[in-house]
Amino acid sequence: MYILSSIPSNFIGGVIYIFEENYLLFFEGIKYTLLISLLGTIVGLFISFFVTLPRVTKNEHVSYIKRTLAKILSFLSTSYVEFLRGTPMMVQAAIFYYGLSSIGVNLPIIIAGLIVVSLNTSAYLSEVLRSGINAIDKGQFEAGKALGLTNFEVLRYIIFPQAIKNMIPAIGNELVVNIKDTAVLSVIGVSELFYMGKSVAGTYYRYTESFFIVALIYLVLVLITTRILSFILKRLNKTSNSMPSSITNEVTYG
Repeated sequence: MYILSSIPSNFIGGVIYIFEENYLLFFEGIKYTLLISLLGTIVGLFISFFVTLPRVTKNEHVSYIKRTLAKILSFLSTSYVEFLRGTPMMVQAAIFYYGLSSIGVNLPIIIAGLIVVSLNTSAYLSEVLRSGINAIDKGQFEAGKALGLTNFEVLRYIIFPQAIKNMIPAIGNELVVNIKDTAVLSVIGVSELFYMGKSVAGTYYRYTESFFIVALIYLVLVLITTRILSFILKRLNKTSNSMPSSITNEVTYG
């Protein structure tokens, strides 16, 4: 009761008091928010290559068995993307974490949160990558085949490098989205920023002030991230005159 009575009754005073008393908790939440969002974006990008591969590989001149296998992989890949894009990440986190717990697999909460963000990110970046590949002149694929390269080699050495350049703004936007969307991981107890804000709010029973602090921190994180990404994109654009025009797109707030 002494703690509650010591908080200023006015809104601004309450905000300042709560932040001064709990800034270490908020910084701890920031640490996990940035860690999960950054690693989740990087790992998700890596996974997206394997998810996209069955959907863009051409199989006109292969055996019936390989063609059938390719169709099965393409179906599984498409189903994977549609499920992750069509369901909320909060629900995915609950299914993944509590589902594994029910069969005796108890992952550390941070690892579970990172996996969920990575899988969700891979589904969105897979669509971006597929669109980028489809936008590339078909003649480049045929030229690679004429040089004796396999389908995988054409994608790896010719198609993917060009698609990645077009994807850079989208990757940056996905990182910004992940910074905000890590808040849903509080459903499984990940100690990210929103979870810490909820804990502070429950301690002082001052929910408006506590979540106002959380909102300001998210805003600052997003503004700093977008400025850094925009600076990187401009630098990359200056280093290569042949960079596709889409590389100059501004990073948005998602």
